[in-house]
Amino acid sequence: MRLSTRKTPIEHVVIIVKENHGYDNYFGAFPGGNGTVLAASPNPPPRDPDHRHAAWLTRDKTAPRVAFPQKDIPHYWGYARQFTLCDNYFTDVAGPSTPNHLMLIMGDSPLLFEFIKHTAGKKKKWQDFAADAAAGRLPAVSWLYADDALSEHPADTAVQRAEHAGDVSKGSLWTISQVQAIVAAKLWPRVAIFITWDDWGGWWDHVTPPEVEKWTDGTQFRYGGRVGCLVVSPYARAGHVSKALHSHVSLIKFCEVNFGLPSLNDRTKKADGMEDCFDFNQKALPPP
Repeated sequence: MRLSTRKTPIEHVVIIVKENHGYDNYFGAFPGGNGTVLAASPNPPPRDPDHRHAAWLTRDKTAPRVAFPQKDIPHYWGYARQFTLCDNYFTDVAGPSTPNHLMLIMGDSPLLFEFIKHTAGKKKKWQDFAADAAAGRLPAVSWLYADDALSEHPADTAVQRAEHAGDVSKGSLWTISQVQAIVAAKLWPRVAIFITWDDWGGWWDHVTPPEVEKWTDGTQFRYGGRVGCLVVSPYARAGHVSKALHSHVSLIKFCEVNFGLPSLNDRTKKADGMEDCFDFNQKALPPP
């Protein structure tokens, strides 16, 4: 599909998707945010909490009430202070990773998971990202994922535990390196970077998500657990904590509005477009 006239100075949207951490689990103690201070978790955590739908339904009784403090993820806190942090941002499925990844890309998640067939053969390794950015080969919208060891997903096998998978400090440094690749490629003046986490990860969060859709069995389908979202851009509101209701689908809506595209479906049509996170009239912020 050809892109229509852009509505903003943004030429490139980069959506960096990390794994399995809720808002309170990362930003519960962040000043000005709607968070709850929790006991510190070991880093990496000793196990991968159950984050399937059944566990989501019992989360108030069964989910671990721990967090990763600022010292474990200082760069994420630095981004939150310099740019925008959303504290009312939800996943779109009350359950595990796969359906939320689909929501992040296509605003939909059919129960039989018909994966996105037209992307076959077009996916690239994350290791190509910096070179593509430097060579001017980034598309208008990129979804960027780390490999398992750097995704921040807690280890769920003995082999992963032996390799210290799930170390949130190492995972966050990977994220920062991708942002710095964008800056080094001189794309900063015309980029919007969204850093978010695919699902709640099985960790307790004190905010109950609004219910707007149900599963066929009558339990809550949408929204799912609250997660963090960092908005990093020269036009992000500096030091702003967004209180507006956002979700993964909001990132798709931002792209639709920014590039003058029609709505993918009824979800994106009704979603907000992250408007309160940006000020396109402000003096451009310096890069991180």
